[in-house]
Amino acid sequence: MINGSLLRDAIISAAYTIASQKQKVDELNVFPVPDGDTGTNMSMTIGAAVRELEMLKNPTAAETSKVAASALLRGARGNSGVILSLLFRGISKGLQGKAEATGSDLADALVEGVTAAYKAVMKPTEGTILTVAREASEKARAVAMDDNDAVTVFRAAVEQAEETLQRTPEMLPVLKKAGVVDAGGQGVVIIFRAMLEVFEGGPIRKPEASPAAPAPAPKRSAVAEADGDIHFTYCTEFIVLKAPGCEDALKLRAYLESIGDCVVVVDDEEIIKVHVHTNHPGSALEEGLKFGMLTKLKIENMKEQHTAQVTEAEQLASNERYVPVDPEIPYGFVAVAAGMGVQSLFADLGVNQVVTGGQTMNPSTDDILSAIQATPAQTVFVLPNNKNIIMAAEQAVKLADRRVCVLQTTTIPQGISAMLAFDPEASFADNQVNMTEAASRVQSGQITFAARDSDYDGHNIKAGEILAMENGKLSFVEKDLEKAVYKLTKSMVRRDSSFITLIYGADVTDDQAAAACELLKAKLNSNLEISLINGGQPVYYYIISVE
Repeated sequence: MINGSLLRDAIISAAYTIASQKQKVDELNVFPVPDGDTGTNMSMTIGAAVRELEMLKNPTAAETSKVAASALLRGARGNSGVILSLLFRGISKGLQGKAEATGSDLADALVEGVTAAYKAVMKPTEGTILTVAREASEKARAVAMDDNDAVTVFRAAVEQAEETLQRTPEMLPVLKKAGVVDAGGQGVVIIFRAMLEVFEGGPIRKPEASPAAPAPAPKRSAVAEADGDIHFTYCTEFIVLKAPGCEDALKLRAYLESIGDCVVVVDDEEIIKVHVHTNHPGSALEEGLKFGMLTKLKIENMKEQHTAQVTEAEQLASNERYVPVDPEIPYGFVAVAAGMGVQSLFADLGVNQVVTGGQTMNPSTDDILSAIQATPAQTVFVLPNNKNIIMAAEQAVKLADRRVCVLQTTTIPQGISAMLAFDPEASFADNQVNMTEAASRVQSGQITFAARDSDYDGHNIKAGEILAMENGKLSFVEKDLEKAVYKLTKSMVRRDSSFITLIYGADVTDDQAAAACELLKAKLNSNLEISLINGGQPVYYYIISVE
């Protein structure tokens, strides 16, 4: 039998063990793009439970597993961290009401965890952490039928997990080509092996450095944190109800570019939706009238907003951020983004809370939950804007006290397009459909660097080389940044494309960005409207949107 204290010590030891080996797991990632890193995410996820477990005195197995499951769920980061948290949530369900765990109890609990993990993944891939955990649970159940000793059963599960891990390259060709095993599978083997060592009477691993998760990333009001030097004072938004035979909306966009920045002009057969920062909102409205009747006008003084929101941010910094639902506010928005320029753009589009995060810095479920709970709307739309954040966001849905809808946005351009498609007069169902469709229509490009040497998808890649990503897939490798911008943008442009938005990051100078923009204007179709935005984002030199 395994009692609660032994289980507590085993999980704590496992947290310290994976913390000491996280880099080893990170290095197994075969995708060359800088990412959230599997080992780091799993370490921070299980590390979130250490402090709470250390406070338990003489707990039952049920109490230990419940505390661990709750902490892992809230601390889950990245897909691997969420799957790990679901495994422990299943273990908690399996041990519910039990003071001690038998072999059968542990086997059933592992099966419960694997079932939950598979359900949470839309398209489970074999040869990953899921396969390693599943085959381990199946072995545990088989052994438990003949031997109810808890340590014997868990040892069999660990040995099976190690054996399955070695077979993952045969299940996933990309692993075999790279000569590595699955990173998530390696992480769960390290955790299970460390737990087994404690069950067998071994010492509890001490921390080299505390693996506990850091304080949650701050939820930001981008306006509040922006530079006080605001060049264009008025955030101006309106919708034009098109007059019959009105001129092309590109002409309106060109005029707005001449009197301000952060210009967004989106049109269809009936309306033109406009957003601009300018010192002359009246001029923007007058120009808009040339195209039709104006409606839904909104003009806000961003300098006043800045002052007010800085004050609010200072007040909230020392308080728990919880706001009850206001029945008069139907919709609210939470977005994940990095870089002050990108965050400010989301704030301008109506996002209530921006969670700092993205590639290489996946926010936890608790970070996203806190932002949701600080948004007083009846329904909160969440835009993860990264495929490795979606699962953590979806876990927050079950913890929130208001309705939450996670839109499957995997890039910043998708998140922006989704926000532009929102209609405050439409129903929840219509907005969900329209925002999702808008996100799916935008072409997203990203230019970053190779974090490691890799032979991936037919490309022999060296660390530091420039990588061009088109809609999440590696398109080509380049050595010249400006050339990469042109090649990627050109490949994304379609016959019906009208707008290109070039968002440049923290590692690109203003002059470099301006030169890249001029190159696009010189070489691409002259009918394309090209906008340049200083996003300030890390990791990506450029984020490119083509609509």
